Amino acid sequence: MSKEKAPVTPAVRMLRQEGVAFTEHLYPYVEKGGTANAARQLGVEEHEIVKTLVMEDDRHNPLIVLMHGDLQVSTRELARAVGVKTVAPCTPEAARERSGYPVGGTSPFGTRHPLPVYVEETILELPLIFINGGHRGFQVRLDPKELVRVLKATPVRVGIAPAARR
Repeated sequence: MSKEKAPVTPAVRMLRQEGVAFTEHLYPYVEKGGTANAARQLGVEEHEIVKTLVMEDDRHNPLIVLMHGDLQVSTRELARAVGVKTVAPCTPEAARERSGYPVGGTSPFGTRHPLPVYVEETILELPLIFINGGHRGFQVRLDPKELVRVLKATPVRVGIAPAARR
């Protein structure tokens, strides 16, 4: 069986340009499988998978928030931390236009337009994280401190446990 080659995405180009040490990890993408599928396929805890969410404030200014795969974002707390009235997820079309990536393949690295990035502060406590490499079914593993160095990500405390699934 031949080994599939990892894509060279804008995210990968940026990581290389910035001298970030990272490893590439391909896995079978499942539509709407989310971070649970990525964690299962990669054999890691969902907490180590970081999702990239494109949101917008009440003035339609876009921003990115990075969150543990097993947590949700408190938009109320995020709005408070950012200093705006409200924050809500962008539509998939708006997220793609602003980031340059499709939903399920969004990376905070190498976005089409520079966007402010906020990172759940507890992510920075992990030794290594998996984060989307700019393609569906493709994660990169790196030191989370690189999020602050390369993206100038602002730490925030906005993670909440998801509501119980019925």
